[in-house]
Amino acid sequence: MKRMAASFMSFAVLSFLFCNFIFIRSASANLISVSQEIAIGTDAAKYVEEKYKLVDDAALQARVNKIGQNIVAVSGRKDLKYTFKVLDSDDVNAFALPGGFIYVFRGLTDKMQTDDELAGILGHEVAHIVKRHSINQLQKNIGLTILATILLAKTENGLTAEPAILSAITAGYSRSDESQADRIGFDETLAAGYNPYSMLIGLMKLDSISPREKTDLFSDHPGILKRIENMKKYLDTLKIPVQVKETDSSAYIANASGQTPPLKVSAEGLSQLERTYFLAGNIYKISMQPAYNPDYYILDSDGSNIYIYYDDINIIKLTPDDAASAGIDLTTLAREYITSIKLLLSA
Repeated sequence: MKRMAASFMSFAVLSFLFCNFIFIRSASANLISVSQEIAIGTDAAKYVEEKYKLVDDAALQARVNKIGQNIVAVSGRKDLKYTFKVLDSDDVNAFALPGGFIYVFRGLTDKMQTDDELAGILGHEVAHIVKRHSINQLQKNIGLTILATILLAKTENGLTAEPAILSAITAGYSRSDESQADRIGFDETLAAGYNPYSMLIGLMKLDSISPREKTDLFSDHPGILKRIENMKKYLDTLKIPVQVKETDSSAYIANASGQTPPLKVSAEGLSQLERTYFLAGNIYKISMQPAYNPDYYILDSDGSNIYIYYDDINIIKLTPDDAASAGIDLTTLAREYITSIKLLLSA
């Protein structure tokens, strides 16, 4: 009786998937209902979490989810319950499943240490869901692979079609889909209040990863250098009032009114150039305040480092290494930064 029930269940599953296969192949992605999208994503998400397991770090999981939800709040699609989770793998990777399920790998959170960098990655993945790119991929790639998998699967032993579904979904987006996700992700990340250079810095870090570390995050994307070029064009549209300048050993901010002291050392997993891009983005955020007041700058310290704030905007963290490289004490260096930023914003 148990074997007969299992056989019947196998036949029912096969019949259901075959009917849905015919429907999906004949319909456009927009005709796949939200409930169907969620069902597909739920099954694939269960398989992913069984295969990789989640990182046992409640603080990291909560942090990534909070960043993701901030982006969802300003996204163009809110008819889903989005989840953001970190998988326990060294891969430098992230992906989105239908229905609002977004995953990043621990290897990626290790590389992208700041909230802004992670926001840039998550903004890209949210954009894939907003435009239903994974549903397009499922429709395009489902084909005979799933039918063959179901025919060979031994459902009585718990083997199902999830691997084939996941493979179809993550087979690689088109170049136009990836470019669209970059553009929408850039807009969403900015609207959520993150640094405008977040995605650019993330792309720069991806470009610096050695070939042996590169994973699916690079598959079928436009060339990484092309994506960086496009991101700089998006930034140009913001008319940021300062420019990032780089020398052989440092980077600094400048415009016609002056320049900041140069940054010569790395900190918090960011090179001096990446730190300078973040500084430029924070200066832009100050310039967008409705009532700029040069008296709103604040210095704060954790006993070792000094943080410069404008109101509640954390402009930059300066370290003892920064002071040593400048040949002055840390407080003096921080005051030089405030003076130079005020000058830059007076242009």
